[in-house]
Amino acid sequence: MTSTDESSPTRDEHGDELRSKALEVMVQLFGGGVKGEEMPARDLAPEFFDLASTFCFGGFWSRPELDVKSRSLATVAQLAALGRTSELKIHLQGARNVGWTEAELIEVLMQTSQYAGIPSAVQALDAASEVFEG
Repeated sequence: MTSTDESSPTRDEHGDELRSKALEVMVQLFGGGVKGEEMPARDLAPEFFDLASTFCFGGFWSRPELDVKSRSLATVAQLAALGRTSELKIHLQGARNVGWTEAELIEVLMQTSQYAGIPSAVQALDAASEVFEG
């Protein structure tokens, strides 16, 4: 039998803390939401999205070693390299909300061509075009 330290947070308290941190990050990135990106999967499995966003934004994005702006740029580059254009469009909007300019984001997407291939960069730039012109 193990003893419980009464000063340590319970699982629910830890979950609430992660949700709170996740919300802070998501408000910085997405403010009142994102334009043009419907996610039918969110309606199908809302609990999944709650868990995923809590863990991702509350657990990783809120770590102190990198600020939200830097994490945003890293995420844009990774999504571009992976060809995940639906998520990329959402994170391009978030990147603009935390201070990255269109010119800086385009430069990152162009650099993707050297490490993930020209087709990945073209796909990412097409996604950026929709976001920036929309």
